[in-house]
Amino acid sequence: MAQILEACMVICFGISWPMNIIKSLKSKTAKGKSLIFLILILLGYCCAITGKIISDSVNWVFWFYVVNLVMVTADIVLYYINRKRDIAADGYTYNRK
Repeated sequence: MAQILEACMVICFGISWPMNIIKSLKSKTAKGKSLIFLILILLGYCCAITGKIISDSVNWVFWFYVVNLVMVTADIVLYYINRKRDIAADGYTYNRK
């Protein structure tokens, strides 16, 4: 029963990521997105995956964490792509040191 409840939690979180990715693709802007939030979520999924591996409790729920991790990573990549678009549209130069 605990695994089913854990899977429900991860699935509920996971449902929102495709919608967020589609929004990022359609809007073509990073405005209104929080990179810190995305990184914290990514870190949370990394911790959950690592915890499952360390405790030797890798089961079918583990793969939901992996899928969510991939989707959050995709959203972070889109954040940077859209941020470059925002900078170009605003007329700023993008310098890296």
